Amino acid sequence: MKQALLNQFSTWLDAAGDSPAPTEEPKPTTDLWSLLVEMAGLRSEVRTESRLVKEALDQFRGVFDTLRASQATVQQELERARTEARDQARAAVRPLLLDVIDLRDRLLAALNFSGTPRSGWVDRLLRRNAMGGEAWREGLRLTLRRLDQVLLDRRVVALRLEGQPLDPRHARVVATSADTAAPDGTVIEEVRAGFLWDDQVLRTAEVIVSKSGPRTGDSP
Repeated sequence: MKQALLNQFSTWLDAAGDSPAPTEEPKPTTDLWSLLVEMAGLRSEVRTESRLVKEALDQFRGVFDTLRASQATVQQELERARTEARDQARAAVRPLLLDVIDLRDRLLAALNFSGTPRSGWVDRLLRRNAMGGEAWREGLRLTLRRLDQVLLDRRVVALRLEGQPLDPRHARVVATSADTAAPDGTVIEEVRAGFLWDDQVLRTAEVIVSKSGPRTGDSP
């Protein structure tokens, strides 16, 4: 049996040696037309992708423009609302400030009047001892200083026009006076003080200005 197997194996080897060696399969050659077709397809895909990307960018740009316009509109509305609120607040506070200024004028007039000499029935009516009269005047001064501080806290300041050229935006002429020491048109006296509120005229001053010639005033 062993010999028979050796004979069969030898016969198979002889047959394998006589058979021709397997040949390599030829490699497929590159087809130029197929290459052009593939390149055309690739180019078409690239164009399609580019168009889709451009459309997406255009949509995003439109969204961004809409958001930018909406933000600008909202900002304008906020500014308008703030301006209206500020104007309404000023309109509501303005009469109160004018009342405080009017009260200040009255207290200042009372203080100036209390310091002037009086005679007759006025002196008898307002006669006080020295200590009481001085305490009363000091109380007026304290009240005036308090009112001035209240106005200053609200950014209300008094105009200082005496000795300055007349500015029609801040003052109204109620009389003229022949004053050779000052040029024509110079404010020589403030009949009623003027006030500014945030650099805007809150109350126009009433002044007397110098002018060559006889003194004139408002008719009664």
